[in-house]
Amino acid sequence: MSPGIRPDLPSPAPAVVPETEAFWAATAQGRLVLPKCAACATVIWYPKGICPQCGSLDIGWIEASGEGRIYTFTVSRRGEGAYREAGPFVLAYVELDEGPRVMTNIVGCGPESVRIGLRVRAVFDDTGQGSALVRFTPSEP
Repeated sequence: MSPGIRPDLPSPAPAVVPETEAFWAATAQGRLVLPKCAACATVIWYPKGICPQCGSLDIGWIEASGEGRIYTFTVSRRGEGAYREAGPFVLAYVELDEGPRVMTNIVGCGPESVRIGLRVRAVFDDTGQGSALVRFTPSEP
């Protein structure tokens, strides 16, 4: 876990369903795992039991590197729900080295230092309920 990355950013517990249970259990251990289709080798995001590329049900899990690049981002100054008082915060799509793009927060740096193409690595913010939210922090100086 990475406490103190951005202690004022909420870490609401996700809804866990059977298709996402392995993913959320791994986050609680500080690991990023992703589903991968055995038929066509597509790495899948968001975890589901069917391959969106070929329709196969033969899905397994791989340990991901947790590394990627910022594909796009925005700075949110006013959020909703638990994020109402959290602004400003960075909401981004990170393109993982394994291929999928995941929506996430960029933490551990000011919004002004975030840029498209910035190398980032996964960090895990504990929800306190057996899972952690995967966020990303710069891996470049």
